[in-house]
Amino acid sequence: MSFLKRISAAVDRLNDLIGASIRWLALVMVLLGAFNAVARYLTRFTGVSLSSNAYIDLQWYFFSLIFLLGAAYGLNQDVHVRVDVLYSQLSRKGRAWIDLAGTVLFLLPFSLLMLWVSWPAVRNSWSIREVSPDPGGLPRYPIKAVILVSFVLLVLQALSQIIKQVEIIRDDDGDAAGRDGGAA
Repeated sequence: MSFLKRISAAVDRLNDLIGASIRWLALVMVLLGAFNAVARYLTRFTGVSLSSNAYIDLQWYFFSLIFLLGAAYGLNQDVHVRVDVLYSQLSRKGRAWIDLAGTVLFLLPFSLLMLWVSWPAVRNSWSIREVSPDPGGLPRYPIKAVILVSFVLLVLQALSQIIKQVEIIRDDDGDAAGRDGGAA
């Protein structure tokens, strides 16, 4: 296996591991949301506050983690939104060319731009140790750092996708596999 294929496989494994972790995070987020709803309801009747702004912030942070860290996983698993008018009718090499062009022309530049644009806001948030303006809220600077992590993961997954698509394009038997409906 070539060096680039090993790197691609390592990036894929990393994002698959993150994807498996955020599945559990989704369950925790739903349970926390249910607790918040029940706690607010019970507070009306008991007069004792069972809820906290920290729980609400935590629920939003979990959602942010799922969304931000799930992007690279979704790309790796090919479960992202795709307008599929002609794509499914193309050969494996044809799909690889489209995926390669989309990754190089759109995904990589967008991800790099987002890293560049997000860096000052994240740096500022860390420098002032930003916290939620709500009483009892959580610090915001750690969750803002995840923005950078997510786009780094997306760049790495994009590079992995490029390696895999180039391999498909270079494969002389790629069209012999025909219209298999899947990506390598």
